[in-house]
Amino acid sequence: MSAVLSHPNIVVIGYVWPEPASSAAGENMFNLLMAFVEHGWQVTFMTAASDSSHKADLAAAGIRSVPIALNCSSFDTQLSALAPDAVVFDRFMIEEQFSWRVKQACPQAVRILNTEDLHSLRHTRQQAVKKQQEPHVEFSEPMVQREIAAILRCDLSLIISAAEYRLLTETFAVPPAQLLSLPLLISAAPTHIPPFSARQGFMFIGNFRHAPNWDAVLQLKEQWWPAIRQRFGQAQLAVYGAYPAKKVTNLHNPAQGFHVHGWVKDARAAISAHRVMLAPLRFGAGIKGKLIGAMQCGTPSITTTVATEGIRYPAGWPGAVVDTVDDMARQAVELHNQQTSWNNAAARAALIIDEQFATRANQQRLVNTTESLITNLTQHRQGLFLQQLLWHETLRSTQYMSQWIEAKNATN
Repeated sequence: MSAVLSHPNIVVIGYVWPEPASSAAGENMFNLLMAFVEHGWQVTFMTAASDSSHKADLAAAGIRSVPIALNCSSFDTQLSALAPDAVVFDRFMIEEQFSWRVKQACPQAVRILNTEDLHSLRHTRQQAVKKQQEPHVEFSEPMVQREIAAILRCDLSLIISAAEYRLLTETFAVPPAQLLSLPLLISAAPTHIPPFSARQGFMFIGNFRHAPNWDAVLQLKEQWWPAIRQRFGQAQLAVYGAYPAKKVTNLHNPAQGFHVHGWVKDARAAISAHRVMLAPLRFGAGIKGKLIGAMQCGTPSITTTVATEGIRYPAGWPGAVVDTVDDMARQAVELHNQQTSWNNAAARAALIIDEQFATRANQQRLVNTTESLITNLTQHRQGLFLQQLLWHETLRSTQYMSQWIEAKNATN
């Protein structure tokens, strides 16, 4: 039970249902919810998303689920009845949709933005890849402006990457008081780590609704995998991931050693069965859950510079960070076939997990910070001039658009 509040109460408004087995974001969200459950909070998860066959059993975890409607004042009534001490918005799009309603219905509730990663940074990098340009922050980009505005409107934003924390404070001048550096909240590592001799083959895993993952599989198919097979003709690759569209399953080609399996219930078991993870990510943001999962399973990974952003590895990457296809193929085959190289890489993985991803300690920091904000909210907000400015009526376009849609729907 909280040492600060007698009956703490938090509402989380989700973009989608938490799916811990489908993505790192789903696992992070579920562990965020559990941080408050395990500290005695009443936790309610609200979402307008459609039902999902892969969603977590929230009721079994002690979390109440409440369906909500977009652009409808019924949400205001539902939220007022819950009277939360804090509200979490899952991604900036949800903040845009609901924060003004939260502010009106429960003005003293702490408003927290769970960024997952900076969507605008990922978008900027994706566009740079398409245009074959060097990525750079574009202040005039609408998504950048929208996301930074959402961060400034909230009392606190959760930032999973140290690189993104620096970008926000140094480039966009976001006050540090509005940010909490909180690495991915990962689930417990497997109790058994299979040795080199018990594993075979290469693997990739990722939710295919996430654009960087589809792009990465194309890179595998067209560049990385042919180069590996040229050096190691018997190599086999297993591709796992939730929501594989037909364009993904069409890549399945056993004759080339390219096997598309789709969704897997136990991602860590799948990762642990293979010797090397291949992750040719060309754009993205935040911390890559697949790489953290590989480290937990003692599975070396071959990946790119952009994929390792936000993860410190002073003792060396547990695998290899590569810039060329030839370098990738050489190191991938060596890791797969040379036990000494593999063992050394696997040992470095454990060091990174132990030093940077202590979930219990990070969950405690999240709860402590939230409780501190609840008890000192007035003082906290007094120092946030830009927050007050962005709530001025002339800058509340998302509120007025939502109210217009609600009024329009009422006349139909």
